[in-house]
Amino acid sequence: MSENKKILVHTCCAPCAAPSGERLILHGYEVTLFFSNSNIYPKEEYDKRLFYAKKLASFWNVIIEEDQYDHPEWIKVVKGLENEPEKGARCVKCFEFSIKRTAEMADRLDFPAFTTTLTLSPHKISKMIFEIGKQYDKYIPFDFKKEDGFLKSIQLSREYDLYRQNYCGCEFSLRDNRKKKN
Repeated sequence: MSENKKILVHTCCAPCAAPSGERLILHGYEVTLFFSNSNIYPKEEYDKRLFYAKKLASFWNVIIEEDQYDHPEWIKVVKGLENEPEKGARCVKCFEFSIKRTAEMADRLDFPAFTTTLTLSPHKISKMIFEIGKQYDKYIPFDFKKEDGFLKSIQLSREYDLYRQNYCGCEFSLRDNRKKKN
């Protein structure tokens, strides 16, 4: 496999990584997962999502790199945006945080390219993510929603026995999710 087909894949969770990584592998990419999610709260939730991302990596026999969990730093980045709705300004800052860390890791590990699984979720605006990503030369914009990506996520989560969370990850999306249920 040519060196230029190596790609670092920012992985928000195993259910999003499953169809995204599968599609990349089918297109000839040598995938390395990058679990960078300082937004996830509480830490027990982070650990659970990491466990299942590692399970997926093991199933595929691919490498998974773990970023340092730094929730206090993430909180500083979104300060003042705590009451923004999902898909709002807080999410933009969160995406910027994760994509920047992925770009830095791609440079550190000498990857020629990187992308993110964030575009799989119907709760995320792919165009917003692409705008952030295009600041980085190595970023490749994949819209993983296409080709029934989210439906495939549900199917693969069952097949691989992956934990499917019911909120994006941060305490603010958790709070908003709880409000919807009441």
